[in-house]
Amino acid sequence: MSKEKEELKKETPKQEKKVKSQEKDKVKELTDKLSKEHDDYLRLMAEFETFRRRSAEERLTLINTASADTIKELLPVLDACEQALKMLANSQDEAARQGTELIYDKLMESLKKRGLKVIEAKGEKFDADRHEAIAQIPAPAEEMKGVVIDVTRTGYELGGKIIRYPQVVVGA
Repeated sequence: MSKEKEELKKETPKQEKKVKSQEKDKVKELTDKLSKEHDDYLRLMAEFETFRRRSAEERLTLINTASADTIKELLPVLDACEQALKMLANSQDEAARQGTELIYDKLMESLKKRGLKVIEAKGEKFDADRHEAIAQIPAPAEEMKGVVIDVTRTGYELGGKIIRYPQVVVGA
């Protein structure tokens, strides 16, 4: 029996090495799998953050676009008020002028709160990127050449973006 015990002892270290090798392989395999799963998780989280940021930007753009469309639809009302104020400037009807001024001021105040700004063009150097020239007239003075002499339709910008160009008369 002693011979058998010696043989078992000889085989045991070999078996132990084999078991240890298998355990190491198993640990390496599980570590690699865990590393891959962790990497996949990080990528998924990054994709989700990108999706969330993009969705928020799109929502903001949609709101701004809807706001701009609504304001664009109100611009003809502002034009009508401006024309009425010009017509009532020389009128004897003080109540009509004051009422029209009140309506115009309230509407303009409300739109300014939402970011609408009037583009001041009269007296400025003509800029094709900011003005729409509808006519050219001889300049009354040399320094008025290339300058906006009159504004026939007011221009507006919303959030730094021009939503309607001012129509102007330029000195030639």
